Amino acid sequence: MTVPCLKSPSSSVIFVAPSPSPSRGRLLSPASLQIPGSTGAQGTDGLHARFLWMAEHVPAFRVAGTHIHILTSPDQFYQAMKARIKTAKRRVVMASLYLGTGPLEQDLVDCMQEALQRSQEVDNSDLHVSILLDFTRGSRGQTNSRTMLLPLLQQYSSRMRVSLYHTPDLRGLLRLLVPQRFNETIGVQHIKAYLFDDDLIISGANLSDSYFTNRQDRYVLLENCWEVADFFSDLVGAVGDVSLQLQPDNSVSMMENMVHPYRGNRDDFSASARQHIMEVVNTARMRQDIANSERLKQESKGEEGGGKEDTWVFPLVQMKPLGIQVDEEITQRLLTDAGPGATVFLTSGYFNLTRAYMSLVLGVGADYRILTASPEVNGFFGAKGIAGEIPAAYIHIARQFYSKVCQLGQQERVHLHEYHRAHWTFHAKGLWYYLRGHVRPCLTLIGSPNFGYRSVHRDLEAQIAIVTENQELQAHLQEEQEMLYQRSTEVSSSTFQQPDRHVKLWVKLVTPLIKKFF
Repeated sequence: MTVPCLKSPSSSVIFVAPSPSPSRGRLLSPASLQIPGSTGAQGTDGLHARFLWMAEHVPAFRVAGTHIHILTSPDQFYQAMKARIKTAKRRVVMASLYLGTGPLEQDLVDCMQEALQRSQEVDNSDLHVSILLDFTRGSRGQTNSRTMLLPLLQQYSSRMRVSLYHTPDLRGLLRLLVPQRFNETIGVQHIKAYLFDDDLIISGANLSDSYFTNRQDRYVLLENCWEVADFFSDLVGAVGDVSLQLQPDNSVSMMENMVHPYRGNRDDFSASARQHIMEVVNTARMRQDIANSERLKQESKGEEGGGKEDTWVFPLVQMKPLGIQVDEEITQRLLTDAGPGATVFLTSGYFNLTRAYMSLVLGVGADYRILTASPEVNGFFGAKGIAGEIPAAYIHIARQFYSKVCQLGQQERVHLHEYHRAHWTFHAKGLWYYLRGHVRPCLTLIGSPNFGYRSVHRDLEAQIAIVTENQELQAHLQEEQEMLYQRSTEVSSSTFQQPDRHVKLWVKLVTPLIKKFF
């Protein structure tokens, strides 16, 4: 049974398509995603003051908006990393769920090898490479992330570090009984940060071939932003310190005086890790408070200093197994403060909002345009075994959400869209925040969180909030958002009547039991 959900003729969303297909919906044009009441005037005076409450919780980095670049394709992401690895002089720091094992991934490893060799033999520089991956995902199969990196570790042991984070929740009998791949559902290292000297790429993309070719994600490059780069280098280093260290013989061990994640006491590990990681966050926050105060004093005197620094970057960290929930708290505050007239474009490759986020979206407030993967671009589409039914579980979750929207009469305010693209998968996540009457977003969230239960409760996550007055950067963010939504169709009651949206009864019954694991 479907809940009818009809659009009013006065709706601000217009559909344009030369030849719509009833079975697939209609692709959206840029005009169809206009912000209600847009005036064209930005009026950004005091914009930063509106969001500087975040500085009470996390470091606030002030940068020039011209140093922030939006990458739009997997190939751009891949080529940007390769180019910067090749020219790195001091550090390459990479955090990901895993490193794939194909030719493209090998090329990335070869770039690291060439950079380390050049550093040692030609430049006489002190280049160090630090890689943080998840232990379970990085150890899957006989050829895996670990075996890809072992040659580098063996050749450059003094300048190469590979850390493998192991969740403290996978221990004892659970660790012995749950097989590979399924053990990753308990919790993983999910941060995606790629750092080359003072350049930083924050993304939701992993280091695997599909993310370099035909898996759409989001990627932001912060160029020559040394303070932000230092923070993420320290953050990845701190998580690495509480992780298992890969040895040249493919064994793993903990650093001295660190609690073991699954052999040691769980509470002791979490407390120790929390203290170690939050020391990085709090130290950076205090340092930035002082630096920002000094900048403001200089500006009040008319001195040179921050005239072009029109953008703020706030790093948000979520590590609930370790008792860290900064990202969750700030995201909830952002959604709470997004009042009537504001518009939030929110995207997740795996749409499975937590109860708290869903309550905020469905409550009276901003307009929402939510973009998620259609079944055929879901990363699990066509997978073997039980995993192949995961797209059906997401269909069921989306249908339940859509039904709630209609039951509450919120269909003029909350719109659900599905991304379509032949031979691609969809993995983009984050949001764009438009203030009332503004035609461009002034804030974006970008990074690894999916706004789902796993992101909030099980995994290690990090993203950044970018707040900007720079109109060129705002325009690029708007272009990014429109590019993704142009490949979407809006969900209606007829969407769930299509034959390919049929969900088996057992999937419906099991979904409530397993939705907290994906």
